[in-house]
Amino acid sequence: MKRKGVKKVIIISIASFITLIFLALAAILLTGGLFQSQTYLQPWDKSYANRFKDPRIRLAAYGLLAANGHNMQPWIIKLDKNDPNTFYLFADANRMSPQADPEARQLMVTQGTFLDYVAVAGRSIGYPATISLFPGGTYNEQQLAQSMSAKPVAKITLKRAKPQQSPLFNAIYIPDTNRETYKSAKLTAAQIDALETLSENKFETKIYQDKADVKKLGKFALNSVKIEAGTRRVMDEAEAIFRANESQKNKKRYGFSFEGQGTSGFRLYFMQGLITLFPSLNNTKASSDLMIQSTQAAIDHTPAYAMISSDDNSRASQVKSGMIYSRLTLTAASLGLAVQPVSQALEEYPEMNKQYTGIHRSYAPKGQTIQMLVRIGTPTKTVPQSMRRDVMELVHN
Repeated sequence: MKRKGVKKVIIISIASFITLIFLALAAILLTGGLFQSQTYLQPWDKSYANRFKDPRIRLAAYGLLAANGHNMQPWIIKLDKNDPNTFYLFADANRMSPQADPEARQLMVTQGTFLDYVAVAGRSIGYPATISLFPGGTYNEQQLAQSMSAKPVAKITLKRAKPQQSPLFNAIYIPDTNRETYKSAKLTAAQIDALETLSENKFETKIYQDKADVKKLGKFALNSVKIEAGTRRVMDEAEAIFRANESQKNKKRYGFSFEGQGTSGFRLYFMQGLITLFPSLNNTKASSDLMIQSTQAAIDHTPAYAMISSDDNSRASQVKSGMIYSRLTLTAASLGLAVQPVSQALEEYPEMNKQYTGIHRSYAPKGQTIQMLVRIGTPTKTVPQSMRRDVMELVHN
């Protein structure tokens, strides 16, 4: 009788333990937002842009999906009140990243990524765009923020034409950044040719996949990430825009989240729930260690790098480099390739100076400015789409 009683107690205890585990797991998943709507993903819906009758807003909705620094989406759209075919793009000075991007170079590159998505989408839906950079003149660098608010980056003028479908348009809906491992296979001659022909006068797009270059560029990428991870003010800036769960992502639809690290499915909600319930898990050291570890894994599985350089570092060249970068991401996606920026070595704060000087000495000996460095290859996994704001948040009077 005693043995039966003990056995019964053990069974009850195990059942209770399993129930507690189940309830704890359920609590974590619910806290992480398992059943919450994801309004921050609405702009990725292929019907989203068509909700807007004004073709200028419709094209801005496509531009919204472009790659952008720190996922800050620093774009302002102003519609011309006198011309229904014209609108202006302004850089949003309130969305600068002064610690990681003190010269606002990445912010300007981000303006270019938006413009090229607009150009690709415009041709595809029958509203080809003529883009004029800095129609009001370039910025006053001594009063940069005020100048950004006063002077547009670009004037975009539309005209009606027959739609011209392109695989680049379909690639707009593929996430621009894939941080997962890539297959070891090198790029084919045809793939390299398609990417390097994106070069233009005073701008070069170059693919590096020789063993020595891959090792050297990987070292620059990893060392610069270690420096960034160890620079507290830069990491604090990034942590301030980290969205830990679905509620935060729906409320502030920009910045970083677990999706950006390639996390999806139940694991996403589990991680979000843990961080929400135990915020101390997401401390600076943990974030830095994860950043370094994930970069190391990515670098170890990178067959090639792409680099975009310009002859000068003017604001117009920065924007144009961003346009070329968007064309590179779209072309790569249409070829079955994926990319991930690893451009920390190009950042202009003091701690990064040695890496910045080193990579330019090695790969820009004629005084060019390297605007983008990205790893490129055939992806082993697809990655989730990242947060995007509602396009009407970009439209200012």
